[in-house]
Amino acid sequence: MQGSAPTIFAICVLLLLADAYISNGLREGFKKWRFIQGKYFLWGYWLISGLLVAGMIASIYIKFSVGFKGAVLMLFFLLLFCKACLLPFFLVDDIRRLCLWIARRKNKPEPEFPASEPKPTDITRSEFLLKAGLVAGALPLAGLSYGIINGVYDYRVRRVKLWLPNLPKKFDGIRLGQISDIHSGSFYNKKAVTGGVDMLMAEKADVIFFTGDLVNTLSNEMREYQDIFAKVKAPLGVYSTLGNHDYGDYAKWTSLAAKEKNLQDLKDTHKNMGWDLLMNENRRLKVDGEEIGILGVENWGALSRFPKYGKMEQAVKNTDDLPVKLLLSHDPSHWRAEVLPKYPQIDAMFSGHTHGMQFGVRTEHFQWSPIQFVYKEWGGLYHEGQQQIYVNVGYGFLGYPGRVGILPEITIFELKAGKDPKLA
Repeated sequence: MQGSAPTIFAICVLLLLADAYISNGLREGFKKWRFIQGKYFLWGYWLISGLLVAGMIASIYIKFSVGFKGAVLMLFFLLLFCKACLLPFFLVDDIRRLCLWIARRKNKPEPEFPASEPKPTDITRSEFLLKAGLVAGALPLAGLSYGIINGVYDYRVRRVKLWLPNLPKKFDGIRLGQISDIHSGSFYNKKAVTGGVDMLMAEKADVIFFTGDLVNTLSNEMREYQDIFAKVKAPLGVYSTLGNHDYGDYAKWTSLAAKEKNLQDLKDTHKNMGWDLLMNENRRLKVDGEEIGILGVENWGALSRFPKYGKMEQAVKNTDDLPVKLLLSHDPSHWRAEVLPKYPQIDAMFSGHTHGMQFGVRTEHFQWSPIQFVYKEWGGLYHEGQQQIYVNVGYGFLGYPGRVGILPEITIFELKAGKDPKLA
């Protein structure tokens, strides 16, 4: 990390110089606006920018919670996008003024684009450009508002072919569904949530995985949604695991017994819905006499300050004879930190947790989100040698009640025997 310090310092200097340019441009361009000319605007502007830059640096060098890092990253990049939209208009106006200044210095006719002097009631070109810049800079904020209204329940089905060299023939073509991070405590539209479940059921998956975070904190958050998710069924079963939010670690409890009861109630909810909750254990999935292994571990995160509940040594017990092993583990950082170096027998891991930060860009061939500065594997399919991981960006939402660019996901895998032709 020390080797990257000069780069981080240079980036921070550039950002602060850009802030100085923007704040000066606002004050010069809007001399009639008392608020912008006032000292409180300037103080507030630099306070926010300074805190975000300091937060970025602190999140790199200090081990804060992933939630804090995520919030800082989202705010930082949101304001960065706003400023990036604003800068071109400021630059165009300054270039225009420079051309005018040069023309006047040389006593030449002014360039055509300034046109005649404006009437007192007209808006000047500078003011027009600066106001246009403010409108452009506000677009990312408008995008967040749109994400609240339309993005948060805009479920999308993503289809993935999952190639497994040792997959038994009877499993070739099996359809596997995955959802993750329901976060039922955030929901406010039961009809929309039901619509997403109906989309999953319409895919007629043979087996379904749920990879953790059923609730935000308390088990009773599922009270109004248990019947909805009880509709999630599959011929070969629904298998689930716990996420970091499911243990009640984010709440203050009057006693340890109360916390333990909350967790037991959550386990009972999985059972009542007909989901097979895997707590550091495994199951043998059988089709016409052939078998593969489904393993599930409790939450284990390399970046989390909370307890590492997962016990891989228990989950892999008595599975050596199985040709394929599929692992459910909520936090994708588990894959690189423990699964890759210690458990080469795991063919594929299924995770969630990141939500894709509910903000970014995602198309069929390209994706970007600020969360990639926290998690190397944050959304989609990744390979490392003979092993692979798929990270689902989540069914629900947490914190910001919306999604921009990174929409709620239902994943449908087609299991295929053999090697991925794209990697051959």
